[in-house]
Amino acid sequence: MGSHKPDQGVANAMLDPRVIDPRQELVDYGDLSDEEIAQIVRVLIAVRRWREAEQEVRFRSRTDMKLGETDMAALRYLVALKNQATIATPKMLADHLGISTASTTKLLDRLAVAGHIERSPHPTDRRALMIKITQQTHEQVRESVGRLHAYRWKVAAEMSPRERETVIRFLDRLSETQTQDPDRDRDRAAG
Repeated sequence: MGSHKPDQGVANAMLDPRVIDPRQELVDYGDLSDEEIAQIVRVLIAVRRWREAEQEVRFRSRTDMKLGETDMAALRYLVALKNQATIATPKMLADHLGISTASTTKLLDRLAVAGHIERSPHPTDRRALMIKITQQTHEQVRESVGRLHAYRWKVAAEMSPRERETVIRFLDRLSETQTQDPDRDRDRAAG
């Protein structure tokens, strides 16, 4: 990512409704104590830190391998298919990435030229191609993304089942906020 980091004190304050919404026009926090508000702000700061760390890891992996985001997503998918002993095809990759067949062809051309994949005839469908990730690239992806995932798995496994359910519920609810229409929700509450 870029070398410019915002002042963390200001960035943290921007998550505090007392700073960004002092008249409570959007956030009703009147029934909460200062300690509860501070704790909620800490939750939001932790979410932001996670998002920034995830973006940095993805950026570093792409930079180390000299790939774009879609290229890395394609390689992660090919690793998963290889680990499941599933033959990968351009159509499967296009469907997974949500891109056109023309874009998939360009992507595969880039990955082949860079030595990340090999294309060969499909063993059972003469009209299709089979895509295989090269062993060297498989090991690179495994080393960068795989080790990180293993550490994340360990962190989640250290939690109690009840804690994991709380985190799941929170993250699912947080994800829902990305697709909600605040105007519709406000109108529904007023009506």
